[in-house]
Amino acid sequence: MKILIIEDEKELSKGIISYLKEESYVCEIASDFKMAIEKTESFDYDCILLDISLPGGNGLNILKELKANKKSDGVIIISAKDSIDDRIEGLNYGADDYLAKPFHLSELSARIAAVIRRRRFDGNSKMVINEISIDTFAKIINVNNCRLELTKKEYDLLLYLVTNKNRVISKNAIAAHISGDDADMFDSFDFIYAHIKNIKKKLAASGCSDYIKSVYGIGYRFDV
Repeated sequence: MKILIIEDEKELSKGIISYLKEESYVCEIASDFKMAIEKTESFDYDCILLDISLPGGNGLNILKELKANKKSDGVIIISAKDSIDDRIEGLNYGADDYLAKPFHLSELSARIAAVIRRRRFDGNSKMVINEISIDTFAKIINVNNCRLELTKKEYDLLLYLVTNKNRVISKNAIAAHISGDDADMFDSFDFIYAHIKNIKKKLAASGCSDYIKSVYGIGYRFDV
């Protein structure tokens, strides 16, 4: 799962990233308004942590842009402002949640998980597609009632494909999703091919149908 942290307080951002990476999230940072707009226009995120007071602009205008462009990213406002008017304004503009600073990172993580469940899985932590069952809370995938042993990257990639089933996902989008800001460091998409190959091999060994299809020159699609 990919998280965008729109926050100009460097120490807070570092603390959030450190904690969320331990929870197996891929994190990216935007420290000002301009960078945040560029990232939200270019990429999709499972959840965005949005500060209102940013260098160069108001975070609520980013929220308005997301909704105007019909983006489905979940949004949690994190702000030092804790007035009822600010909460109502943020929620009315389409935020999924509002968390006042200072907050416990464990609570932030729980709220992120809740937003993702509502957004991606209709409020459920479990989803079933034919012989595949996924528990997003426990981060476990079973095939034919047997646990599929996956690395963190393989789990993230398979979940990404499943939640976007029957849609072609480009290699660029996959790289950004599983590697975040580090995606620019790779010279090729060979690492994606290697992950896909391993996933398909493990699925086949578990008696799973071949759902992952390669779309020449573009990326991959999970066909159901």
